[in-house]
Amino acid sequence: MEVHELVIEMKLLERRLTLYEEKYGVLSEDFYAALMAGTLEEYDSYDETRTDFSRWKGIYETWLRRKEAYSEQIQKRDLASSMRFHPAY
Repeated sequence: MEVHELVIEMKLLERRLTLYEEKYGVLSEDFYAALMAGTLEEYDSYDETRTDFSRWKGIYETWLRRKEAYSEQIQKRDLASSMRFHPAY
């Protein structure tokens, strides 16, 4: 993926993450750390949270992969050459 495509996809994923963050009142980074540490097991008995947590985890992991790919590409390039610039005139 090109840098601009990664940015667009990350922003779309962030919008989806925001819905879960607002619903559960914690940031995705903190949710993911707690989930991976196994401290959210009490929510496994609820169908809604189990489904939400599975989706939230998947979206966040996809965002992490896109962020890593973006960072790798930006480090290899000159930032100015990566920017999309379309003069208005």
